[in-house]
Amino acid sequence: MTNPYTVLGIDPSATDEEVKKAYRELAKKYHPDNYADSPLADLAQEKMKEINEAYDAIQRERDKANSSDSYYGGSYSAFAEIRRYVEMGDFYEAGIRLDAIKQSERNAEWFYLKGRVNESRGFFFEASRCYDTACAMDPQNSEYRSAADRIKNNAQTFDNRRQGGSSAGGCSTCDICSTLICADCCCECMGGDFISCC
Repeated sequence: MTNPYTVLGIDPSATDEEVKKAYRELAKKYHPDNYADSPLADLAQEKMKEINEAYDAIQRERDKANSSDSYYGGSYSAFAEIRRYVEMGDFYEAGIRLDAIKQSERNAEWFYLKGRVNESRGFFFEASRCYDTACAMDPQNSEYRSAADRIKNNAQTFDNRRQGGSSAGGCSTCDICSTLICADCCCECMGGDFISCC
């Protein structure tokens, strides 16, 4: 879906009242009743659907933010915007905006989003630390807990594989190459050729 804020023609930092105002104006302009006998009726209906979906997406995003109690004061719109960057996969921009937030405003949501940015960069230890901090600050938030558990499980799986544990049969790429070279040597000793290029 297109960025919902772009559809409504507003900035992500817009207040709830500004969001409603933009929605009402567009709904009035593109309402299908205005195009009842027009060849543009289908286009108006499609545009109205897009406007409704955008408004609903913004409302869901803001309701979710309000219900987690992670947002307070003027930080709401900043965190909502950063979350949007994270969800779009623009971790670079999200990281810049997170670093610009004052130390005193770094709440559970900040640590969760910072964890997402760190994880995307491959800084798994830092990501895990951020997720744990977010969970400590907001222990009831299942999204934060899920991220913390996921990264710990991934680290455990990686550790097992590195130590020769439960990776696919304990067989690595090096093992496969070594086996092929040995098979080729055995074949050549017997007058055959298993791998023709060697």
